[in-house]
Amino acid sequence: MTTRAVLITGASAGIGKCFAEFYATKGYDLILTARRLDRLNDIASELSASHGIKCETITADLADPAAPKAIWADITARGLQVDVLVNNAGYGLNDHFVDYDWADHRDFIQIMVTAYAHLCRLALPAMLERKYGRIINVASLAGIAPGTLGNTMYGASKAFLIKMSESLSLETEGTGVHVTAVNPGFTRSEFHSTAGVQDTVDKMPSWMWMQAPDVVAETYDASEKGLAQIIPGRANRITASILRHFPPRLALSLSRRRSAMQDK
Repeated sequence: MTTRAVLITGASAGIGKCFAEFYATKGYDLILTARRLDRLNDIASELSASHGIKCETITADLADPAAPKAIWADITARGLQVDVLVNNAGYGLNDHFVDYDWADHRDFIQIMVTAYAHLCRLALPAMLERKYGRIINVASLAGIAPGTLGNTMYGASKAFLIKMSESLSLETEGTGVHVTAVNPGFTRSEFHSTAGVQDTVDKMPSWMWMQAPDVVAETYDASEKGLAQIIPGRANRITASILRHFPPRLALSLSRRRSAMQDK
């Protein structure tokens, strides 16, 4: 039986790296992409040696609209196929909307929305033809929660991924292809320090946090079961359930108060 391969974007750190480690333990070959080729190569060497799997690395900046197609062309040129796509690359713009130039927002949308959709479109035809495939889109509990003061585009981008994944899950039902959005809450990884909000998130109570390997394991199980959406962690599921039943005005009011408290 041919070994299956997984393509992971944003694989050089955080949840993306945990996905790489997890799939390596399952015997999958890896195709890892991110901007930092040195980090990718280090991870690839470590996982190949530890698990006896093949690991390819591709450097790419998904802010470039041509990047998804270039990644796919590189994969094709190497004679590889993608059985699992993990769309994970991401970051945040934490200040207010007008504090950033439009170019910053344009790049954010390209990475967090357009590249995800483009890679799905590139992956799906061959998956449908083979009657097997898994697509995991890393969204967030922020896609369910009300808007925030600052980080204006983040929740909006994650809400898009949730809805897109739900629709693709319906479109691929019964084909052997599963599309799943994962909505993590606060997760221990490099994301918050890279985004410059570590001091803020350190004020959050410990019960709100999950470890990245636990998020990845729950996501894998949900993907294999063909679930369109997964919220890892009991506390996060309770939070999401409460948020869905809040009147919109009250939810925004609470979000305003929470944002003000975090700024103190």
